[in-house]
Amino acid sequence: MESNIKRASVQVKVGNVAIGGGAPVVVQSMTNTDTADIDDTVNQIAELSDAGSEIVRITVNNKEAARAVPYIVEKLDKKNVEVPIVGDFHYNGHVLLTEFPDCAKALSKFRINPGNTGTRGRDKNFCTIVEQAVKYDKPVRIGVNWDH
Repeated sequence: MESNIKRASVQVKVGNVAIGGGAPVVVQSMTNTDTADIDDTVNQIAELSDAGSEIVRITVNNKEAARAVPYIVEKLDKKNVEVPIVGDFHYNGHVLLTEFPDCAKALSKFRINPGNTGTRGRDKNFCTIVEQAVKYDKPVRIGVNWDH
């Protein structure tokens, strides 16, 4: 039997959008572009925002993508697209966030799955990502994939 009781949560700001803590549910989308392709990614984010997406996730999976993030955010600003951008990291987020601080600064939130932070040194890698979030005052969405 499912319960209709919601658990209490702490509200956080992702860019200018409040989530949790009684805030209304927001629409989040994810691009399917190669993030390193700045123009395609900017155009798709703008389209998603125009369609009602209030937060947009992008994959930050390699150095080229990490390098592109600040330029994507800059171009969105020039187009007056104010949707917060979330970086979705897998396996190498600890490296990308430390090697590309402009990427870390430009993102509104980091999204990680602790199981996707590597096998050797997983805990250290996970901690490095969280340390970067603290350093740049970014919220982190920590999620897991679970089949039951």
